[in-house]
Amino acid sequence: MKNEKLTTDEYDALGHILGGAKHDRFNACVGRNAKRLAGLKMIQYSKDGKLALTDKGQQVLFLRRCIAGLRALLADEAAVVDADVLVFLGKKSHIVALEAGGHSVTDKGRESLADIDAQDK
Repeated sequence: MKNEKLTTDEYDALGHILGGAKHDRFNACVGRNAKRLAGLKMIQYSKDGKLALTDKGQQVLFLRRCIAGLRALLADEAAVVDADVLVFLGKKSHIVALEAGGHSVTDKGRESLADIDAQDK
């Protein structure tokens, strides 16, 4: 998964698919990116032609939420982050809970963000 760099548009398409279509068809964002995302096995077509996220697609979106949460906590220890993201980051020792409330990013969390930023260049 590390070498499968997605564009912001592709991440948005995954988010639209996760949310489900409000009517029979998905929007243009999904249409532009469906072929590549299906090739990367992040989405799949059902027999009736509907799109759904695969486990890999769900994992990619969750990891993106974790990175965004880690960056938010680095900027502000009182930032609001989803509970499942906090649990995951805590288990991986990327954050620690503060007594006064909020969470602090550990050195391991900072190193992970630095590695991610280095890969993006």
